[in-house]
Order: sequence, then structure tokens, then C-alpha cells
Amino acid sequence: MRIKEVIEILKGKVICGKDSLNTEVKMACGCDLMSHVLAFIKHDNTLLLTGLTTSQAIYIADAVNIKAICFVRGKQPVEETIALAKERGMILIAVDIPMYEACGRLYQRGLVGCSEYEHKG
Repeated sequence: MRIKEVIEILKGKVICGKDSLNTEVKMACGCDLMSHVLAFIKHDNTLLLTGLTTSQAIYIADAVNIKAICFVRGKQPVEETIALAKERGMILIAVDIPMYEACGRLYQRGLVGCSEYEHKG
């Protein structure tokens, strides 16, 4: 699934990375605990859905080579976080819906989670 499709499905707004909306993601992870992101995400083509808008989300995403983050529940990152994401070449989007609903909508449209991707990979 391409990021532009994610935005369409979730009615999201692009915060940064408008030039990279054709980036493909093969799995998604919905998580606010960054230790879980480190533990479970093992693939580059992952979309992270989170409510954590601090620079910690960018540092952790960068550590596991995530290129796209979707902030849920109407959360908006501060300028420092946006600047760091731009520096790292990440795509940031924001949606108003809760994480559970966002993950569910993407799953319904075929974007699998960590455990299913492991079995396909």
C-alpha cells in the first residue's frame, strides 16, 4: 500500500514528506510504547501509527528504518519533531481518528501487521 492510499483511507493530512507519498509500506504497527516498536518492527517498509508526538518517536523510527509515521487521535507534533523528521527524510501524517480505528481500516484494506508479515516474509 502506498502512503497516498493510507492518507485517503484515513482522511489524513500530510505534515511533511509530500514528495514521497508514493512510498510503499508492506505492514503497519500501532503502538505508543517505543520499546515495543524496537522489539517488533524488523522491516523497512513499515508504517508506524502512534499518539507519541515527541522527537523520541522520530529517533526510534529512524533506528528501525521506518520511513512513515501516522499520528492518531488528532495529535500534532511540535516543530522540533517535524524538523527532525524532515532531516531524516521521514513522512509524517496526522489523522483525527483513534489508533484502533485507523489500524482496523488499514487492515481491512489489506495492510497486515507484524505477525502476519512475519509469516508471509
